[in-house]
Amino acid sequence: MSRVLGIIAEYNPFHNGHLYHIAKSKEESGAQYVVALISGNFVQRGNTSIVNKWAKARMALLNGVDLVIELPTIYSISSAENFAEGAIKILNSLGVVDTVSFGMEAKDISTLNNIANVLYTEPKEYVTMLSHELKKGNSFPKARENALMMYLNDIKKYANVMAGSNNILGIEYLKAMKKTKSTIIPIGIKREKVLYNDKYIVDEFASATAIRKMLMTKELDGISKVMPRSSYIQLGEELKSGHYVIDISRFEKEIIYTLRKMTVEEIANLPDVSEGLENSIKNAADSCNTLNELINIVKTKRFTQTRIQRILLYGLLGITKKKMETSKKVTPYVRVLGFNNKGKELISEMMRLNPKLNVVTSVKKYIDTVANKNLKEMLETDILATNVYTLGYYSDSYANLDYTRKIEIL
Repeated sequence: MSRVLGIIAEYNPFHNGHLYHIAKSKEESGAQYVVALISGNFVQRGNTSIVNKWAKARMALLNGVDLVIELPTIYSISSAENFAEGAIKILNSLGVVDTVSFGMEAKDISTLNNIANVLYTEPKEYVTMLSHELKKGNSFPKARENALMMYLNDIKKYANVMAGSNNILGIEYLKAMKKTKSTIIPIGIKREKVLYNDKYIVDEFASATAIRKMLMTKELDGISKVMPRSSYIQLGEELKSGHYVIDISRFEKEIIYTLRKMTVEEIANLPDVSEGLENSIKNAADSCNTLNELINIVKTKRFTQTRIQRILLYGLLGITKKKMETSKKVTPYVRVLGFNNKGKELISEMMRLNPKLNVVTSVKKYIDTVANKNLKEMLETDILATNVYTLGYYSDSYANLDYTRKIEIL
C-alpha cells in the first residue's frame, strides 16, 4: 500500500497552522494517505474542546485528512506521557502507518530524541538528580527540566526545550515509540511564526490559544484570517447553533457539586492526586463559589493549574487511579469519527491486515458485543464525556450523541 502518515492532534479548533503542518508532513514523508488521531470533547490541558469531536473531524477531513480516529477520553485528558502512549499504541495497532509527524519548537528532532532516551532508560544518576530537584519543592515539570539539563551536561542546548508544549509532547511520543518498539518513523515539523501559547496573529497564523481567546472576546474577524475557510464556516455553524463550550468554567457548579459529594478518600483516589492534595481540594470545594477561586486556592508551585484542571475533570468523569492504570496496560479500540474515500480504503486495509482489530463504527454494537470489560469501561467513559460535554451547550443539550450521531463521511 502507499505511504501512510499519522498525525496526533487536538484541532481545538483547526487553523492555518494545522493546514501547514499537514502539507509539510506529507511533503517530508511522501505520504499519500493521512490518518489523524484527535482528542474528543475534552483536551490534554484539562479543558474543553471549543466544538465537539464530530465538528473537529469534519474540519480535518475538509483540509487534507483521510481518516479521523478519536483518542479515548482517558488518554486525551491525561498527562503528556499517557496521552502520547495511548496515541502511539493506537497508531501502532492500525498496521498501516509508516510515519508519525508532530509539531515542535526545537530546531531538530535529535534534541528531543536525546531527552526521550534519558526518560525512557532512566539512568540512576538522572533519577538521583530528579529526586534532588523535587525535594527543593519544584513542580515535577520544572524538576525534570533541571535534572535533564544537568544530566545531559549542556545547558545551552537543552535550556527551554522542556518549556515548549509541542516539544514536551514530541519527547513523549518518541519515548512511547521506544517503549512499544514501534516501527513507525517519527518526523518533527518546526512550528513557524507563532507558538502554542502565543496570543497574537502573525500574517495568517495564530495559535489555537489565541483563537479561543478571540472567541471569548467575540473577535470573529480576526479568526477568519487564521483558519481555512471551511473550518471557519464549520465553527460559525457550531457557534450559531449554540453547540460549543468555551471552557471548563461551563461546568463550574457540576464540578463543585461533584467534589462536595465525594469523600476525601475518593478524591485521593483520583489520578495525579498525591501528597495530601485531596485535603486542599476538598476544603476549597467546600468553601468556594467559583471554579477560578477553587483553582487559585489549590494550585501551588508544585501543583500547576493544568494538573489541577485535569484532576477536576477526572472527578467529573469518574476516572479513578485504577482506571488510569488499566489504560496503560491495554491496547485501545479504534473509534472512527470520519473518513473520505481514501479513508475507507485505509479501514479496509487495516481490517485485512488484522481482522481482530477493535474498529468501532457503531458504539451500540461494540458496547453490546465487546468481551473485554476494560475496553467497554473505556468507551463508556467516552460516552459519559459527551453527555457531560453537551451540558455546556447553549442549546440542544441532548445526551447519547455517541449512539445517535453519524460518522462524518465526505
